[in-house]
Amino acid sequence: MDTYTHGHAEPVLQSHRWRTAENSAGYLLPSLRPGLDLLDVGCGPGTITVDLAARVAPGRVVGLDVSPDPLPEARAAAARAGVEVTFEVGDVYALEAAENSFDVVHAHQVLQHLTDPVAALREMARVCRPGGVIAVRDVDYAATSWFPLDPGLERWLTLYQQVARRNDAEPDAGRRLLAWAHAAGLRDAVATTSSWCFATPDEREWWGRSWAGRATSSAFAEQAVAYGLAGPDDLATLAAAWLRWASADDGWLGMLHGELLIHV
Repeated sequence: MDTYTHGHAEPVLQSHRWRTAENSAGYLLPSLRPGLDLLDVGCGPGTITVDLAARVAPGRVVGLDVSPDPLPEARAAAARAGVEVTFEVGDVYALEAAENSFDVVHAHQVLQHLTDPVAALREMARVCRPGGVIAVRDVDYAATSWFPLDPGLERWLTLYQQVARRNDAEPDAGRRLLAWAHAAGLRDAVATTSSWCFATPDEREWWGRSWAGRATSSAFAEQAVAYGLAGPDDLATLAAAWLRWASADDGWLGMLHGELLIHV
């Protein structure tokens, strides 16, 4: 079982709920049409899944997550939106679906947390029909930039990368997606990038408080302490840095993401 660096604490879910098809899967949207069957791997609270389901209805949509924790919220989101989605606990390395079951297999911010992303891509390809697409998008933490400069945020980035790699995961996954696809034998792939930017007062307040909470009250914080990489005082310092950034009138942060659209 892989270790999920973030976990499902409330500060993490606050971030996940913000994600939509528009801000997190725009590169995939031109490939969608009504009637396609879609699998969303690592669906979390289901906000992206529900958006995608509306675009492929009446196609069959399944959302999978390794943890049952966010799935009740995902089911409620689908019910509010009036779309049909089946949400299940699942393992990306051993999907229960038969070969050639889906036209679209989507995974957002998943491969970066896996010990074997190549095996996961092979399994995603197994359940994707010929002529279908696999769509993956992952952040590249090393490419994250911000202003004003703050040694506390530099320390946060270093610590996050240390914790993720202690979990045998790859926090700079965005730049590696194409290499992983090639290693999985998937050569018909289009690589693109897109970014998230947080610069308005409301955006800074929301994103800064989300990461301040994660720094002290999430699986990331627990793992940092358990691995001997940081103590409670260190984590409090990181949280304070995030709040300083959030309150800066000229604060800006950009997160680069790698994207891959693989034709099967």
